[in-house]
Amino acid sequence: MNRTGITESVKNKKKYQLPETILISAVIFWFGIMIVIPFWGIIKQLLTKNWKQSIASLTTSAALHAFAVTALICIVVALINTVFGILTAHVLSRQKFKGKLILESLLDLPFAVSPVVIGFMLIILFGPYGWLSDILTRFNIKITYALPGMIIATLFVTLPFVSKEIIPVLRQFGTEQEQAARVLGASSWQIFCRITLPTIKWSLGYGLTLTIARSIGEFGAVLVVSGNIIKKTQSATLYIHDQFTDLNYLGAYSASMVLIFISVLVIQFIQFIYKRKEGYDGQHQSS
Repeated sequence: MNRTGITESVKNKKKYQLPETILISAVIFWFGIMIVIPFWGIIKQLLTKNWKQSIASLTTSAALHAFAVTALICIVVALINTVFGILTAHVLSRQKFKGKLILESLLDLPFAVSPVVIGFMLIILFGPYGWLSDILTRFNIKITYALPGMIIATLFVTLPFVSKEIIPVLRQFGTEQEQAARVLGASSWQIFCRITLPTIKWSLGYGLTLTIARSIGEFGAVLVVSGNIIKKTQSATLYIHDQFTDLNYLGAYSASMVLIFISVLVIQFIQFIYKRKEGYDGQHQSS
């Protein structure tokens, strides 16, 4: 094909392509409807209220306890998911065994199952008339309608985040350096601290940040499992729900604004981690 034919072909392709401005405008419009406008609605409602009353609503014993419960859940879930997320990623990326594909598929299950369904699953297992109720009663262990049940529910919905971020990095990195260190006499702990951990640190940070963000906003599974008992098993999202249903819109908007502020901080941290992760991956590929 000569140059004239190529030029005409390019012109014909451009003729049937949508302009970039239209595509960008469509995406911005969609994000505006789905994200910006709802957030602005909450902010606008809060700006019409008295800020002293807003602060007073956030400093009630019920509100402070709800935020403390959410913070505790986030800390515990983050620690557990860090340990088992790294362990799961290592097994799925390094080990070969029967049923590995099934295990990888199960790792995606929390993405597919509704959080409310997850809550009911936990009730069937650990509830007063659940499959394990006799054993739990015998040892005086309370899971449902208590903090342990809320933590387990949040662990379930945040299970994949850390592992999903680390697995591709470990597979791309390979095992050559780890095997070389083992031949030179390094222990498994030394290999992990000096080779594996520096390799996955940005992916771990990214997955951990997603885990915390998801833990802060979890509602459905926690609502079913917790029983939503004020000053006992009420998280921040459940507190907002109660304030709204009780027509205390000031309390609901104020608590929502706190979660929005935390979410913005989490998003900024995610962007920071993502940029550092991209820079590290680029340096690793170039080397």
